[in-house]
Amino acid sequence: MPSDKFTVLYVDDEAHNLFSFKAAFRREYNILTAESGEAGLEIINREPVHIIVTDQRMPGMTGVQFLEKVHPDHPEIISMILTGFSDVQSIIEAINTGQVFRYITKPWDENELRMTLENARELFQLQEANQELLQSLKVQVAEQEKVLDLFKRYVPQQVVDRTLAANEEELFTGELRHVAVMFCEIVDFPNLTVHLKPQTVVTLLNDFYRSMTQVIKAHKGMINQFVGPEIFATFGAPETTGDDPGWAVQCGLEMLRKKHEWAQRHADLLPQEPQMAVGLNYGEVVAGNLGSENRIEYSVTGDVVNTGKRVQTLGFRPEWCDSLLVHGSVAKAVEGRAAITPLEDQPVKGKKEAIPVARITAWQG
Repeated sequence: MPSDKFTVLYVDDEAHNLFSFKAAFRREYNILTAESGEAGLEIINREPVHIIVTDQRMPGMTGVQFLEKVHPDHPEIISMILTGFSDVQSIIEAINTGQVFRYITKPWDENELRMTLENARELFQLQEANQELLQSLKVQVAEQEKVLDLFKRYVPQQVVDRTLAANEEELFTGELRHVAVMFCEIVDFPNLTVHLKPQTVVTLLNDFYRSMTQVIKAHKGMINQFVGPEIFATFGAPETTGDDPGWAVQCGLEMLRKKHEWAQRHADLLPQEPQMAVGLNYGEVVAGNLGSENRIEYSVTGDVVNTGKRVQTLGFRPEWCDSLLVHGSVAKAVEGRAAITPLEDQPVKGKKEAIPVARITAWQG
């Protein structure tokens, strides 16, 4: 801050002291003067002041009383008091409460006072720089919180917490976990929406995602991926519930019910109620962050995932649409707690032998 912009207010009831102060320091500072505390308050209320130098003993309002009125509204102003030795104790109390930067004994020495004013100017500039830094930090923190909030919309909360807690070495370390995987998809969605505008299709999909996401989260699942009209979710990674197949089955049944509500909301846009194919599998997978330093994604990989997808594709058959189809591993895990109808073992792509499949129609546990 240039010297000619740095303003010092000198308050003293003796006119010759005001004249002497202004004459001594007008070259280095913008000097304002007042003959009383009341007059000093009027000046402060109408123009910026950086340093106050005030006499202590003045009629009507002492220097300390004057500064007590200034400090609440202008804590940034550096305040100093001119005083005789008899008032030093009261001034020290004002210093201890933070209302006074320093006291100067009368009569003041010009060189000593000039050094004190320079110290006060440096302190003010330091405080001003600190405030600017603090404001900059607040802006940066707000931006980081916004980024983190957006990050949480793209990445499940459990993954965010685990990623933030991990060190660089742990970031790309996978782990073996027993997980229930779910794939669900709207059957024949492109043909059902071929007559709609792209923006309308996006609106339909977003409402579908919103409905299904609420159900999945309520059943302790985690969304891994949205792909067109398909959702890939997991139960048990990165944290297990202790009964991941049970939660997954309950979730799948509820999603079928919510799909019907979603279709009713958009009945005016759809030629008929869409059907949904839902498939579950359960077993050991590798779970962890996949990717590179530039882009990472938390996911699960392994044969259990691939087979879960194959189970879901069976749901595209007309006789199994809008059904919850599960691999035999899921049926075994929830046996006695769900209404299970075993089906014939089904041949699927990528498997030499047919896989055990069942249909679950209700949760009884």
